[in-house]
Amino acid sequence: MQVEHIAMYVNELEQARDFFVKYFNAVSNEGYHNKTTNFRSYFLSFEGGARIEIMNKPGMCDHKKELARTGYVHIAFSAGSKEAVDGLTERLKKDGFHVISGPRTTGDGYYESCIVGIEGNQIEITV
Repeated sequence: MQVEHIAMYVNELEQARDFFVKYFNAVSNEGYHNKTTNFRSYFLSFEGGARIEIMNKPGMCDHKKELARTGYVHIAFSAGSKEAVDGLTERLKKDGFHVISGPRTTGDGYYESCIVGIEGNQIEITV
């Protein structure tokens, strides 16, 4: 069995789509809009077949996102090399995103960095 996609609600749908396209080379579909409920979504596809569905609808609750919490905590993207991890991390930092850790080699041997990305969600960038 394989994961088909993950989904996340966002406040700013187009801004979230543009973030994943700009930094992680996502390819977006044309989007979906249910005019009855005003639900909107985009499917974002990544190299290798992974997909994220970003969604928005009226009346969502938006609690503060603590970095250390139960539930889904981060999404990880493979950049392909240490140099690519370093470069993307620096690019995100220069564009104002908070780097939580790294780039570094972790105790279990991963080379990674972690940032606070779009709407306070944690993203790991690894080889």
